[in-house]
Amino acid sequence: MFSKASKPPRVPPLPDSLPESGVPVSAEEPRPGVPSIISADLKIVGDLNSGGDLQIDGAVEGDITSRSLTIGESAVVRGVMVAETVHIYGSVIGEVRANSVILSKTARVEGDIIHQSLTMEAGADLIGRLSRLDAKIPAPRPAEPAAAAPKSNGTGLGKPGAQGA
Repeated sequence: MFSKASKPPRVPPLPDSLPESGVPVSAEEPRPGVPSIISADLKIVGDLNSGGDLQIDGAVEGDITSRSLTIGESAVVRGVMVAETVHIYGSVIGEVRANSVILSKTARVEGDIIHQSLTMEAGADLIGRLSRLDAKIPAPRPAEPAAAAPKSNGTGLGKPGAQGA
């Protein structure tokens, strides 16, 4: 019915670099008030290291280092946690080391808590020992950015000038 062949839509190429937005994105300058979130449907096996705030609502099996750490009601964490401040609403199996530890009424902790300040609401469940810190835990250093991946030459081999077989 139509005599002209339709042309596919033209897609503009991606830029080589993103424009400056004024919002810090480096690990050295975490955005205040915006935590990294591990959602309820995510399970992580391995250590986490953040220079900023971290909120966990899923499952983590590994050690966690962060400036501020929130363990949500649906979270299950197994490992050692080190932070300036730790708020626990969910389940933790492992040691907690922080300047300030807050256990809500829904918290379930199986492990030792080493702290300067401890707040425990009625109903919180704790199986472990409490130890008071003499000195503050220093703020964690931001994670080092991953090394830049080599640029692809389009062959999928990663080496400049390499050709596929």
